[in-house]
Amino acid sequence: MKTRHKRLALIMGGLGLLTAAVMLVLSAFQDNLVFFHSPSEILQGQATPERMLRIGGIVEEGSVQRQADGLSVKFAVTDTASSIPVVYQGSLPDLFREGKGVVAQGRLDEAGLFHASQVLAKHDENYMPPEAADALQQAQKSMLTVVQP
Repeated sequence: MKTRHKRLALIMGGLGLLTAAVMLVLSAFQDNLVFFHSPSEILQGQATPERMLRIGGIVEEGSVQRQADGLSVKFAVTDTASSIPVVYQGSLPDLFREGKGVVAQGRLDEAGLFHASQVLAKHDENYMPPEAADALQQAQKSMLTVVQP
């Protein structure tokens, strides 16, 4: 084999390895990608069931139900237009309260129940994640357009 052919084979092998590495990185990135959705977007079918996602809004008043085991809790997240039931097992943040902002990460099942693996509460009365604030504004705008003739 000539030196020229050896060099070409080495370059082609390097490109093949580089392509494989890029494909593995992109695959890992796709598996760890988490999208944010409001309850209204989920009910409109914009979220894929069984895919990891984040849901944000406000904990609906009167919806928190703590189970006897002390760790399981059911509650609803609303954007003032729609609400999604959420189940979570674990300790909730100290700032978790009805009527306060929350972001939950987890999976939506086929029945429309959100199984949270992580729950985050807003840290003070003025802060809300930008995605949650935008979702609440959109929901309020859509309610105003529906209410007004």
